[in-house]
Amino acid sequence: MHFPVVLLDAGLLAINGTLIAEIVAFLLMLGVLARWVYPPIIKAAEARQLQIKQQLEQAEKARQEAEARLQAAQDEILKARLQAGQIIEQANRAAERIQQEAQEKAREEARRIVESASRDIDAERQRATQAIRLQMADIVTEAVRRIVGENLDGERHRKLIEATIEQVEEEPSAAQ
Repeated sequence: MHFPVVLLDAGLLAINGTLIAEIVAFLLMLGVLARWVYPPIIKAAEARQLQIKQQLEQAEKARQEAEARLQAAQDEILKARLQAGQIIEQANRAAERIQQEAQEKAREEARRIVESASRDIDAERQRATQAIRLQMADIVTEAVRRIVGENLDGERHRKLIEATIEQVEEEPSAAQ
C-alpha cells in the first residue's frame, strides 16, 4: 500500500509523516492522560479542596466558639467586678456601723465615767461637809467653853450646834 505524499509548502512547517506521528502520539498521550492520569489528579484536587473547606469551616466554628468563650469570660469578669463592688460597699457600711457603735459605746462609757465621778465628788463633798461640821462643832464648843468658862455637856452642845448649822444651810442665802 502506498500513501500519497502531499507536499505542502507552508514555509516554517513541513507536513510529513513525522508530524502526523507526533500528532497521533500527542492525541494518544492526551487520551491516556485523560483516561488514567487526570481523574486521580482531579479526585485528589477535589479531596484537597473539600479538606480545605472543612478546615475553614472548623476554623470558623472554633473562632465563633472562642468568641463565645471570650464573651462569657468578659461577662464573668463583669459579674465578679459587680460582686466585688457590692462586697466592698457592704464592708464599708459594716465598718461605718462598727465605727458608729464604737463611738456610741465610747460616749456611753464617758457619760458613765462622768456620772460616776460626779457621784464620787458629791459623796466626797458630803464627807467633807460632815467633817467640817464636826470640826466646827468642836471649835464652837471649845470657843464657848473658853468664853463661858465652864464645861458644857459635849454631846448636848454638839447636837445644838449641828441643828443650828442645818438651819443655816436650809436658809436660801446659805445654799449658795
